[in-house]
Amino acid sequence: MITNFDKLCGELEKQELEAPNGVAPAATYAQLLAIYLYQNDLIPQNITSSNPEISAIWAVGQKLWKKDLPRMYQALAAYHWVEPVATIMRALEERARERALNLIGKSYSSISIESVLAVTGLSKEAVLQICRERKWELDDDGVTVRPVPPVQPTPLHTSSEDQLFKLTDFNQFSSVDAKMCAKVPNLWNNMAEN
Repeated sequence: MITNFDKLCGELEKQELEAPNGVAPAATYAQLLAIYLYQNDLIPQNITSSNPEISAIWAVGQKLWKKDLPRMYQALAAYHWVEPVATIMRALEERARERALNLIGKSYSSISIESVLAVTGLSKEAVLQICRERKWELDDDGVTVRPVPPVQPTPLHTSSEDQLFKLTDFNQFSSVDAKMCAKVPNLWNNMAEN
């Protein structure tokens, strides 16, 4: 049984670098990923610490992985991205925001404006504009938003795989990180009610 994972990790990383066409066998990547998880470090420390941009990308990825959207937006804003990475990070931010808005539309009949602000990372004015564009209603109290599900063309045939994807997508959004719910208490209450 192998117990010196640091040594094995070095050997596997060397195999990866020396692999034909730069692509190692899947078994090499499987072992590397398992070791990185064991070491609690998916990106080797020497790589993240030697490059501030990679470290910043990694910080964004960690927040995204934990579904901590408010902190993901903070991590995105905390670094001055340069091209070509800046374009990719803007696209990532827009995709995360659009996905959150679509899931809110699919998942909620009402949600607090504060919760929408938290999962979009936008100002109140920008969220109100998006609400108008999507024809979401804002209650008279100015605190509650009533989303409208996004209009999607009805497929002629929905495969089991499509249904499983939709269920997984919904479940991922509904299992919001408890830390976010603590910061935005109405989000968890709205989830429980809907």
